[in-house]
This record gives sequence, structure tokens and C-alpha cells, in this order.
Amino acid sequence: MLEVLSDFLCLRAPLKSGSPVSKSFLNGSPPRKNFSGRKQVFSKIFRWRLPDGHTREPVSVEVVGSFTNWEKVPLTRTHARDAWHVMFNDIPNNRTHHYMILVDGKPAYDKHNDGLSIPHGPEEVQYQITTDRGPRVFMLFAQTK
Repeated sequence: MLEVLSDFLCLRAPLKSGSPVSKSFLNGSPPRKNFSGRKQVFSKIFRWRLPDGHTREPVSVEVVGSFTNWEKVPLTRTHARDAWHVMFNDIPNNRTHHYMILVDGKPAYDKHNDGLSIPHGPEEVQYQITTDRGPRVFMLFAQTK
């Protein structure tokens, strides 16, 4: 029971030493409110589960996107929830972000995405998926309260 509660409360992946991703994105602090001069930000939990019918667990599950400066951030495996997850804090608001989920280094579909976008720039083209409508990356819409 304690492990399940711990897994539920600790929704962030450990940073590797020397990681170029800002620690403020993963430090677990609550998002800041817009008080005079502070930027508006929000938090987002990314989760990924094995697709139905698949039993082979991947070696790595990562997220990469405009809010990580296209640097890979690992998702943590939670056995109690049978999923991989990571929480980002301080994602800049008032814009749409693009991202991809990588499973063993290859783009994987995220059923929780906010939409699909045509990739722009070499970072997005590198991680695009192929759809019936052409190459796409996932969108994360800025959230407001």
C-alpha cells in the first residue's frame, strides 16, 4: 500500500546528472500564478502504457518537445499503475507546444495528445510520425485557469 501511495505522489522522473533540461520543469513545485511580472506557466503529466496486445516492455520511454528544448527526458516505470510517467512544471503558457513520445528511441503514438501538427524545423522532422494525412507531431495546448 505504501509503495502504491509513494508511486502516486512521486510523479516525476529523476534527472540524469548534467541534464540540459531545466530542473524547474521537474522539481515538483506547483505552477506559479500570474502576479505582477511573473510568467504564466502550467504543469503536465505525460503517461504512456503498452498498447493492447503487447507484452514486451521497452528498454526506454522518453518525451521530447519544445518545452524540453528537444532534449530527451525519461519517463519512470510505475509497476502499480502499469505505466510510464513524468511530470513537467513551469511549462510556458500562452502558446502551443509540440512534442513526441519515444519508445526505445522511436516515435510512438500518444493517445492523450491535444492534436496533431505538421512538423516545423529539423527537431520536429526528426521525431515525426506518419499518418494518413502525412507526417505529424503531437500538440500540447497552453492551459489557462
